[in-house]
Amino acid sequence: MGPADSRSHPWRGILLSASLLTAWSPPAAAQLTPSAILPDTTSKSPDKPTISVTQSTATEYKDRVTFYCDTTELHVTIRWVFQNQSLVLNERMQLSTDGKTITILTVQREDSGTYQCEAWDALEFQSSDAIFLEVNYGPDLIEIKLDSGIPSGEVVEVLEGSTVNFQAEAQSHPDPTYSWIFPNNSILSSTTGTLTIDAVSREHEGMFRCLVYNSATLLTRLGALRVHVLENLTKPQVEAPSLDLVETVGPVNLTCQTAHQRVAVQWFVSDQPLLPSEHLALSDDNMTLVIHSPRRDDMGPYSCEIWHWGSRARSDPLTLTINYGPDGVEITSGSPPAVVGTVQGKLNSSLTLQCRAASQPEAEYRWVLEHHSGVYTGEQLVIRALTREHEGICSCTASNSLTGLARSASVLIQVDPESSLSAGAIAGIVIGILVAIALVIGLGYFFYSRKARWPSKGSADGPSPEATPPTSAREQATRPSFDKPRPVYDNIPEPQGQIGVKKKEPPSATPRDQSPSPRKPPPKLPMHALVPPLSTEDTDDSYETLVNPEPDIYCRINPSV
Repeated sequence: MGPADSRSHPWRGILLSASLLTAWSPPAAAQLTPSAILPDTTSKSPDKPTISVTQSTATEYKDRVTFYCDTTELHVTIRWVFQNQSLVLNERMQLSTDGKTITILTVQREDSGTYQCEAWDALEFQSSDAIFLEVNYGPDLIEIKLDSGIPSGEVVEVLEGSTVNFQAEAQSHPDPTYSWIFPNNSILSSTTGTLTIDAVSREHEGMFRCLVYNSATLLTRLGALRVHVLENLTKPQVEAPSLDLVETVGPVNLTCQTAHQRVAVQWFVSDQPLLPSEHLALSDDNMTLVIHSPRRDDMGPYSCEIWHWGSRARSDPLTLTINYGPDGVEITSGSPPAVVGTVQGKLNSSLTLQCRAASQPEAEYRWVLEHHSGVYTGEQLVIRALTREHEGICSCTASNSLTGLARSASVLIQVDPESSLSAGAIAGIVIGILVAIALVIGLGYFFYSRKARWPSKGSADGPSPEATPPTSAREQATRPSFDKPRPVYDNIPEPQGQIGVKKKEPPSATPRDQSPSPRKPPPKLPMHALVPPLSTEDTDDSYETLVNPEPDIYCRINPSV
């Protein structure tokens, strides 16, 4: 309150002085009797104050509002109450020196509410009636939301065929009016901030705008939201430039092919989410997976998944073939197979070697022996009978026609000169040799016994002790032969080694127990004397038994000679 207020109301200064005098009490030392501190029961309560305001309705950030508290009491203190709580002054409020006037310099929405003033004396107080200050504000910035579960923001995506509810929210007093503007610029007026669209189609894609108007503040706000209508997703497809790749030959690009737009892409390897790295890199839009310098363990399978908030679709898995090798060529032998560098075998025994290498596709194998000009193909080399020619270096070369690579390994073959026959075979051979020896001995004994039973050759001087001459003048000669006697002709030379014959003497010429003298060769006769003329007479007695006869050789002997 300024000086003008003091001049127009001179009694207010007197009242303030009286109030101070009334509230003052002497020191305790000056209180002589107990009755001096007793209240004055004859004083009355202060009158009820009256509150007023310059305007009960104000516009935020535009209006200035002043409250007055009037009272007829002189010795009272004024206190202000807001919303039934003691008013806390801030930088936008000014209080007069007597406390009966309070001014809000710039009204804001938080100043809206009920105000009261209280008149206090030393013991009691009186409150004025409440007065309400209404503050109009807004609309503020608009926020457009969709149904729960649909992300909100400047751009939202809705699923085609679904029902969508738009809700525009703006702080405003009093409540504003709403007008919706569709992507095709058609306008829908509404008294609320809710807009419902049934069965969203591609025609609803675009910018939705909401115009909010406050008739009290005369302010207008415009909110906007872009809507994308998402299709129901179909399965994408992973495409590769080739399914047959070569290790370390790259890079190789895998593409996630789809006809849908504005979809997110996620890659999977062996049904697990792919973690990008320097080896497996993704493009900015995640549509392409780049495999740098493919390795044999990069064959996958690979799949990609496209998605938006309302739908997901994953491709069929794609498995790559990474051709590699050959690596780690090894030559094995024996059972179980073991890697060998040198292998020994018995002469004439069999030998089997196996060549293996890590390769995709399976490697082709070629064998070369040091002392053989031929080339053998196949994973396995079988030598049925080892010879000295097999000794030396045996090499196996594994090659891969797709990678163009070849690797080799070698083994040294040594042939043991000892026989590799088994114990059973050796025993059989020994038994066979013993049987052959026994057979030879038996045959020798047989021929020896037979020869011992044959008659001995007669001597030139005496008869054979084993021959018994007949009593007739003619003596018969016998021969152990199956053929008939054949004559000896003079026109045929005498066979070499022909055994001579001699006419036997009478038994009395030589005693039986006397040993015959050594045989003398017979006298040499002319050829015509050996072959006399044939006679028609019985010739049984005209022959004499030959000494040591030879088969099929006979001589006719003239008894008179």
